[in-house]
Amino acid sequence: MALGVFGFVFHVIFGKSYALVPAYFDADLVFEHAPMVQFPFIVMGTACFALDPLLVRRFRVDLGVLGGVLWAVGVAVFVGSIVLTIAGPLRRGTTGTGDHNADRRPLDRFANRFVPIVLLYLLAGSYENVAGQASELPPLIGVQAAATHLLAAGAATLLVVTLGFRLLPRFLGAHPTRSSAALVLPVAATAPGIIAGGFVDERLLPLGAALMVIAMVGFALVVFGMWFQSDKRRIGLYALLPSATFGVIGVLFGGLFAVGGTSPALIETHLRVNLLGFLGLMIVGTSFQFYPPRLGAFPGSSNRSASVAIAALACGLGIEILGAAVIAVFNSSTASLSTQAITLGRWLTLFGAFGYAYLIASVFRARST
Repeated sequence: MALGVFGFVFHVIFGKSYALVPAYFDADLVFEHAPMVQFPFIVMGTACFALDPLLVRRFRVDLGVLGGVLWAVGVAVFVGSIVLTIAGPLRRGTTGTGDHNADRRPLDRFANRFVPIVLLYLLAGSYENVAGQASELPPLIGVQAAATHLLAAGAATLLVVTLGFRLLPRFLGAHPTRSSAALVLPVAATAPGIIAGGFVDERLLPLGAALMVIAMVGFALVVFGMWFQSDKRRIGLYALLPSATFGVIGVLFGGLFAVGGTSPALIETHLRVNLLGFLGLMIVGTSFQFYPPRLGAFPGSSNRSASVAIAALACGLGIEILGAAVIAVFNSSTASLSTQAITLGRWLTLFGAFGYAYLIASVFRARST
């Protein structure tokens, strides 16, 4: 989980946010050296999170606490630089939308208003993560799952949905309505906080889960609507449909847990579906838009290779979901076969992940020469 959330998802989100968020407010990053200052902290923090359970406290320093502090420092640099950059344009309603896209300005202006909420979730989740490791700090909630939801659902998912209303319409040449964003974004912004509070007061969990289902189903419908209305079919866009589908499946699992239907297999699958399925495939698809695989320098860099990577990620995760669901429903009667299916699915997703990393590294190599 540490490598998935802190390592992959947030590293990509931080990196692209430095490029996209200021542009969406028609501003330049105030502290241009912020990425160089931030990334050493979050890289080292992520490494501490990943190594802590493996080394079993072999060091005098608690790697969990150290990782939380390093991560929080990096987050503070990111949030501070973004806030200073967008504060003025946010008050003025500046969107950076050109005159040729003037009809998009109301939607763009509305979506921009949710970026500060993303930053608040990021700060709250990062603090909760540190407080959960260090007993000296009073926690906001005191449950590690709450920190995970504040970060993954509150910061990462809300940012993906928020930027999705600005970025995806350009990729697809589509025009979602402002009313669709008005239905999705406020609910997506509210649900993670209620879910986190539900780990203290369980009566809040069903409400938070229901709101998250509404938000994700609404966003998925917007994505499907734009995709089928579009005549653009670049390779990265093919990851959008499975991403949106997995997003719905992931929150439905969460809804099941909220009403008491939990099992170890489904809990782990819930995490993987949301992180690898929704967030992961959305990142993969948009990355291939920014970094076309066919322009890579390494052998085999092509749109066909990218399609194989996307298919491996989507099919592997689908097989894993089916295997976990069968175990949950039929218990031990099909455990052996289902476990084999889960293992196969995870090998496929690993293959897809390596394929994606290879293709992105290939493009970076080509651009550096």
